[in-house]
Amino acid sequence: MKPKFRTTQDWEQAQILMQPILIRVVDNLRQQLDTFPGQSHYEEVETPYPGHQLCLTHENKVVRVNLWELCFQVCFIQYEITDTLEEKLVEIDTRLLDESQEVDWEILDDKVQQVIGNFFGNLLW
Repeated sequence: MKPKFRTTQDWEQAQILMQPILIRVVDNLRQQLDTFPGQSHYEEVETPYPGHQLCLTHENKVVRVNLWELCFQVCFIQYEITDTLEEKLVEIDTRLLDESQEVDWEILDDKVQQVIGNFFGNLLW
């Protein structure tokens, strides 16, 4: 699903958050993959946004997830991964920013761990 921002401020807050979120998501994925019983690799994708997807293979089952979709789950409140390309209004999780609009690293790390933990916990092998 393609995020649609309500205000310019929401877009600006997402701009502040997305790079740190991506770095933390990739790092947490790496930690989880250290103990993953199957195989994994990244593939470049062009749609719906240029980037990468993680491909997990275990017992002849394959799961793919776009890294931006995982990042969106961290950045936005109640964002759900779907296969649709339609736009959806999103709401920034403002807990991830402190009063001076800087990243709150502790809360960010906790939410990334929760999202990545849920992703791996929900895999149906």
